[in-house]
Amino acid sequence: MFLRWLGGALIYVRTMALFLLAWSLAAEAVPNKLLLPSPLAVAQALQESWQDGELTANAGISLLRLTISVAAATLLAIPLGLAMGRSRVAGDLLEWTVELLRPIAGIAWIPLALFIFGIGQRLPIFIMFYTAFFPLLLGTAAGAQTVDRRLIAAARTMGLSQATIIRQVVVPAALPSVLVSLRLAVAASWTAVVAAELVGAPSGLGYAIEYYRSMLSTPSVMAFIAVIGFLGFLTDRALRWLADALAPWAQAEGAR
Repeated sequence: MFLRWLGGALIYVRTMALFLLAWSLAAEAVPNKLLLPSPLAVAQALQESWQDGELTANAGISLLRLTISVAAATLLAIPLGLAMGRSRVAGDLLEWTVELLRPIAGIAWIPLALFIFGIGQRLPIFIMFYTAFFPLLLGTAAGAQTVDRRLIAAARTMGLSQATIIRQVVVPAALPSVLVSLRLAVAASWTAVVAAELVGAPSGLGYAIEYYRSMLSTPSVMAFIAVIGFLGFLTDRALRWLADALAPWAQAEGAR
């Protein structure tokens, strides 16, 4: 296990070293440093924003918005997804609405949402909620549809109620699919929060990117972009850990 972790860490370090080297060479080749600052300039901007507290404040606000929106989407999408996956009537009722709204990107609603919510907290939360909702809904529905029918039949033979079957048979069987869709929803929400905060919020990482762009401070822009990537990586790793903790049987089956 340790050797596997060490090998993965060495591959990661080598890849990042090659990336930074290519970045440095490209930055030296570009005459205008506003177009592509060097990694050292970006690191310096990152350090300055950390020291004055701007980085932590904006990152904390964006994380809070993402947590609220994904939690709300989870509370609504999972019950609806279970209903769509296990009930043909519910699936037929919701399919047309879902397939009509799903192709519309969350950022497409920003102009209308500005009229409804104005600039503030509600607009980015709404956009992130909308973006996270459909991956969770469809992933849950797909997981509920693939439950082994023999398990359902055995549970009914034992006299279990429909609610108990959903809770003790369908939900555990669909849980791996739900957790995968949650990872997709969080990743999509990170892209949505940046777009929403660019125009619809007075704070957050997206707002900071737009502010420093207007100030022609490219190192700060790239520093905050790097923070978004790092936070996205951390949240995905946390969700992978959660998936391993809640559904270890899925990992064991995937290793076969």
